[in-house]
Amino acid sequence: MKNPSEDQEAPAVEPTAGQAPSAPEAAPAPRSAHPAPSAHDEQQGTRNRVARSILDHGPSTAAELALRLELTQAAVRRHLDALAAEGVVEPREKRVYGARGRGRPAKAFALTDCGRDAFDQAYDQLATDALRWIAQSAGGGAMGEAAVAAFARARLAAQAVGYREAVEAAEPEARTQALAEALTADGYAATARSAPNPQLGEQLCQHHCPVAHVAEQYPQLCEAETEVFSRLLGTHVQRLATIAHGDGVCTTFIPKAGAGKAAHRTGEHTTKTTTASASTAGRNPA
Repeated sequence: MKNPSEDQEAPAVEPTAGQAPSAPEAAPAPRSAHPAPSAHDEQQGTRNRVARSILDHGPSTAAELALRLELTQAAVRRHLDALAAEGVVEPREKRVYGARGRGRPAKAFALTDCGRDAFDQAYDQLATDALRWIAQSAGGGAMGEAAVAAFARARLAAQAVGYREAVEAAEPEARTQALAEALTADGYAATARSAPNPQLGEQLCQHHCPVAHVAEQYPQLCEAETEVFSRLLGTHVQRLATIAHGDGVCTTFIPKAGAGKAAHRTGEHTTKTTTASASTAGRNPA
């Protein structure tokens, strides 16, 4: 039996002589301040719910997830397959307590390390708390700041072992680039480029800083990094800007050998640029 509303169609318009029949105009779609999410967004949102449920409840089977999320098991399995392909979850054999029934045990899906990292972690807060404890244990004040600086130098010294190998294996003119590539491998998204005046030197730019939030409170981390760059490249370097201070990029100036004469020729212009850069960085670059 038909629904009466199905028969209530708009009356057809009879074409007049000499006119081709035209298709009826579609009613304008109502405007919405919030456009409907795409199918891709909806799928991604459901996958995030699946991953979050595993985070909250531990390794889970497709049946358990379907029950918690009110989805079909087939839909959950599709999302689990996609998450597994992305390296977010991995299947494990579900541990059975007591008598084991017939058939294969159901697979439980657990988050990988990569999957856990996708959720908020309190690493920044943990690092800040650790540095605060170091400072307080050293007596606070100047002694506390010195203790944090010592920690920062020790951390960077261990990190710089691989950087040194990369720099020393490169030709002198390619060492800044070699350092940038080594930093990129550690997640700093670094590049090397000519300074505004190429005769004076180069700029090492780090477009990402994994410790930026911690370095806002403890600039000793940035200072220790600058010292390491200077030792690795065998020259005095100057930190012009830092992400921790609110700049878009961490920028370090590396002078070319013999750039002192060129700097002298530029005279007052160089002095003004250096002073402004030091102010932008928020610390004494000496």
